[in-house]
Amino acid sequence: MALIFSLDQGRAGKAEFRDLGDGIFLKGQNGRAVILIHGLTGTPNEMKSLGISLNRKGYTVVCPRLKNHGAPLDVLKDMTWEDFYQSVKEAYMKVKDDHEFIAVSGLSMGALLALVLADEFPEKIKGVSCLSPTLFYDGWNTPWYNFFFPLATHTPLRNFFYHKEDPPYGVKNKEMQKRLHNYYSTAVISDTSKIAEYGYPYFPVVLLCQLKALVRHVTARLKDITVPVQLIQAKDDDISSVKNSQFIYDGVGSKTKEIVMLYDSYHCITADQERKTVTARVEEFFEKIHNGDAK
Repeated sequence: MALIFSLDQGRAGKAEFRDLGDGIFLKGQNGRAVILIHGLTGTPNEMKSLGISLNRKGYTVVCPRLKNHGAPLDVLKDMTWEDFYQSVKEAYMKVKDDHEFIAVSGLSMGALLALVLADEFPEKIKGVSCLSPTLFYDGWNTPWYNFFFPLATHTPLRNFFYHKEDPPYGVKNKEMQKRLHNYYSTAVISDTSKIAEYGYPYFPVVLLCQLKALVRHVTARLKDITVPVQLIQAKDDDISSVKNSQFIYDGVGSKTKEIVMLYDSYHCITADQERKTVTARVEEFFEKIHNGDAK
C-alpha cells in the first residue's frame, strides 16, 4: 500500500453515485442461517462464492453491505465502526426468528464484527469463523511508516491521507491481480465505478481511527466470547500476519477453537488460490457445531 496525500475529499457527482443495494440474501431450506461480513472498504462480492456454496448446502445466507459502502469516500469517511456493526445487527434481525442455528463469518475487519455479534447474542450465535482477522496491520506488504499513523490520526491531517491499493492487492492469484490492477492503477480518489465488484481503490486513513476503536472493543471482550471460534489465515498474508489469529485464539474464552493455516494465498482468502479450501473448512466447522461435535 502506498500513502497518498490529497486535497481531493473523494466527492462524486450525483450521476456517479449509485445505490448498490443492501447486499446478498439467499433463502435456504435447512433451518440454518449464516451471516457473512465483508471487510472495511470491501464489498459483499468478497463473500459471494462462500455464500453461494453455503446456500447450496441449505443455509440461508445474508451478507449485508456495510453502512455507506458504495457511497463516495467523503461520505464513507464519516462512518463509525458502530455504524458498520449496525448493518450486521440488522442482518441478524432478519434471520433470528426463523432459524434455530445461526453462525457468522467475516473477512478482515468483518471478522471482528462477527466476534462482536457473537458477544452480544451468545444464546443465538452458535459459532464464528474469522477469515484473515485484522487487529494489526503487520503483514509483509504494509508500509514501515504505519508506525506513525497513530500520530496522524489525532490531527486534522487524517482527512487528507489515503492508502492507495497496490500489488499484490491482497491476492496471490495472478488473474485476479491483473483484473484488480486494471482498475486500481488508473482510478482516482472519487472513482466509484467498480467498487461493487472490487471494493475501493483508496483507503482513507481516518477510518483507521474507527478500526482501532473496534480493536479496543473486541480486545476487551475476547475472554467473554465462549462460542466455538475458527480462525483461517494465510501464512503469507500481505496485510495482517498470523499473529492476529493467534492473538484471538489465545484471548477468547471458547472451549472449541482452531486455527487453519493456508500456504498459497494472501489476505483476501475468499477470492484467492485456496478459496475452495476456505469454503470447505468453514462448512465443515459449522456442520460440526450443528451436529454437537463442538461446544
